Amino acid sequence: MLPRHVQRLGRDWITHWSGSQILTFNSPVSSCMRWAGHYPPWASFPLPIPADFSANWRFPPFFGPWRQFQNSNWHLDNYTQSCCFHLPNPSMKSEGEEPLTKKRRLSGQDDTSAPEQETNLSNQKEVSCLSVAQNEEKCGSKKGTIKRHWEYFCQQSKTMKIAKNKRSDQSSAGSEATFDFTVMSYNILSQSLLEGNSHLYKHCRQRLLFWTYRFPNILQEIKELDADVLCLQEVQEDHYRTEIKSSLESLGYQCEYKMRTGRKPDGCAICFKTSKFSLISSNPVEFFRRDIPLLDRDNVGLVLLLQPRFHCKANAAICIANTHLLYNPRRGDIKLTQLAMLLAEIASVAPQKDGSFCPVIICGDFNSVPGSPLYRFIKEGKLNYEGLAIGKVSGQEQFPRGQRILSIPIWPKKLGISQNCVYEIKHQQKEENAGEKLEAAEPDNTQKIVIASEKLSSKLRHHFKLSSVYSHYFPETGVPEVTTCHSRSAVTVDYIFYSAANDDTAAQPGAEDSFCGGLKLLGRLALLTEKDLWTVNGLPNEKNSSDHLPLLAEFRLIER
Repeated sequence: MLPRHVQRLGRDWITHWSGSQILTFNSPVSSCMRWAGHYPPWASFPLPIPADFSANWRFPPFFGPWRQFQNSNWHLDNYTQSCCFHLPNPSMKSEGEEPLTKKRRLSGQDDTSAPEQETNLSNQKEVSCLSVAQNEEKCGSKKGTIKRHWEYFCQQSKTMKIAKNKRSDQSSAGSEATFDFTVMSYNILSQSLLEGNSHLYKHCRQRLLFWTYRFPNILQEIKELDADVLCLQEVQEDHYRTEIKSSLESLGYQCEYKMRTGRKPDGCAICFKTSKFSLISSNPVEFFRRDIPLLDRDNVGLVLLLQPRFHCKANAAICIANTHLLYNPRRGDIKLTQLAMLLAEIASVAPQKDGSFCPVIICGDFNSVPGSPLYRFIKEGKLNYEGLAIGKVSGQEQFPRGQRILSIPIWPKKLGISQNCVYEIKHQQKEENAGEKLEAAEPDNTQKIVIASEKLSSKLRHHFKLSSVYSHYFPETGVPEVTTCHSRSAVTVDYIFYSAANDDTAAQPGAEDSFCGGLKLLGRLALLTEKDLWTVNGLPNEKNSSDHLPLLAEFRLIER
């Protein structure tokens, strides 16, 4: 026999009611509950009901008229904040249980983000990963939050170790010259861009999108992760000036900032702990060029040269670069040109007296997916773009609209950057000297030399041996890692690239080694899957106040 007040519900509201399933407003719901597809417009969060309710139900009449409801000493704020309502259990049975609007879009992510080289990379790393969702209960995390784990490379076994907490003590192996440090890359979501793209955040409760709610969460994340170097994107200028800079300085950081050109209110920041580094030089990069129609976008980059403290070599330095490339999936020509400009600035900052490069770390939101031509260019150091469609450069779309091919060369000569991604003015004398030697040696082969240079004009190169901190796929399942998640998509677009030392077991094949030593990857903060993120209602949510996840890695400086 059903309780009397339940019998008075609408005819189409049918359920089997047990004592443990009675809905109360004063006690928390102990089990995971699903909601139907319809709920009253005043509710800021779907009403939880047992899983076997009919999908077509009417509002329960026991609430009575609105006047009676209003006089019941029951408030909406209390309702939304009550511990009665929890997010679904992170262990979903299947993709079919996710809300229809949150299912993974299979439009080409498999084609562009799972190349054979990435599969081989996973095998090389011999990684042993555990699902974050499966381990949440073991770590004692609360419902509605997902625990991210630290993954460490073990020098002895050359495999990854999963640690519950970051190690408080650094390894004492090696000499007194050992220098370990952490780097974070984090797109913190500019409030102006959030409000201008509100369609991407329809899944969020309104109060979670206010800056007054978001900033304390972001600052708390930064405090907890406690990185030695912060590379932040989408840092809004007025917020940086009034809140962000002072808050980070109070945590021991020195901040360098570059605002986007034009009317864009955000920019990139690199902040470093003064207890770990001192600043050698700060070099902003503007991608906008008034005299070049191709470069009519306001994206920027920032390149710092840092001096490690407490180090045996006075001339040791580390180059840290941060950028946010153009989003537009159909303008791969602009993305590649912006990347070349950033690499040219790094190449002018990173050289040492002996002609080698100091270790380089490049962070940022590249608006390109793993395995795309732009991604491969960064990692492999070369790209032949002849016949490449502009819309396929970033791999953001499986079927890009329009098949316009990249021009050869991509950017005009007056930009002053060669196909090797270096400033031509600084290397002009060297090239002239080399040309004079070739002409003296083979005076009759001038035409052959010109023809050869024309054939190489569709090949981009850079001089850095770069590896990615993340492998972009969970090795046991092949499920993609995700760095950003909102109502439209969940993909990887954020990266930390670094100059890998020769003995780095986590390093991936790259360009020719021309570095003075390098960096050894000691560990990283594990990423999540799209399914994991939707168990906490995607991004942003109550705990994570950006639509991107922070990336975090620990390095050791290795000297030659």
